[in-house]
Amino acid sequence: MFSLAQKMEIAKKVEEVILSFKHPEMPTEKPNFHLRVLGTDEQVSWAEIQPNWTFNEGNKPGINPHNEQQEAKCGN
Repeated sequence: MFSLAQKMEIAKKVEEVILSFKHPEMPTEKPNFHLRVLGTDEQVSWAEIQPNWTFNEGNKPGINPHNEQQEAKCGN
């Protein structure tokens, strides 16, 4: 549903919000989370978002060409 750049931006902001609470049960850096965003048609419109730090050369997120094209249409 979102482009790779949009997912990375969402993940960054979620991480910032989580860390801003300074909750005693949370790590002080690199919180782990899994966010599932559902669109209007849950069969084809959804996004899985996880922390940017979990990716590396051996574990890259998949890129959906349709989602990359949608980013340009959204004006982002």
